[in-house]
Amino acid sequence: MGLRELKKQQMRERIAAAAWRMFGERGFERVTVVDVAREAGVSEATVFNYFPGKEDLFYSRLESFGERLVEAVRTRAPGDSALTAFRRQLLDSAGLLTRVEDGDAAALAQLRTVNRVIADSPALRARERRAFTDCADALAGVLAEGSDPPYDDFTAQVVAHALVGVHRALVAHVRHRVLSDEDPTGLTADVQRLAERAFALLEKGMGEPE
Repeated sequence: MGLRELKKQQMRERIAAAAWRMFGERGFERVTVVDVAREAGVSEATVFNYFPGKEDLFYSRLESFGERLVEAVRTRAPGDSALTAFRRQLLDSAGLLTRVEDGDAAALAQLRTVNRVIADSPALRARERRAFTDCADALAGVLAEGSDPPYDDFTAQVVAHALVGVHRALVAHVRHRVLSDEDPTGLTADVQRLAERAFALLEKGMGEPE
């Protein structure tokens, strides 16, 4: 990475970090782009140079996870099904949950803050739904074009939305657990168990294309 690209990445991270701090303290709806710009020490125009809208300030870090899920299916090894590749990536990416399981209070606070901000914001919940749809559409494109033999368009959409549906259901489960008064102990194991159950259910009726 060149010096210019590094500086741009650092600026993007600086703005995003300022936004996340403010969203966590005040809630998404009570923070403006002007507030974020002032907190980051930049102009409002600079914020928009890096982030098209306020929702992007929040979701820039989270949406990359969906991109990694799609990429895992795109680059899966010969002989691996889309389900196998998607499941492996999803279950191997529980870093924050693992830290919570290990008793990391800061990780638990971060997880609760992120989910509380989303739960309290109609705009963020709408953006989350769009992010799941976009992820499923991108995955369907990979299945339709990058599988051997390829899925037809309809089957690709069905399979993609089924796989992303597991991810979506797990996100909802985690949100319920961390925002309730339940002890988060065992959450990682719980998520793993529910994921395996969901994927086993799909696997019974979802094979590779004929």
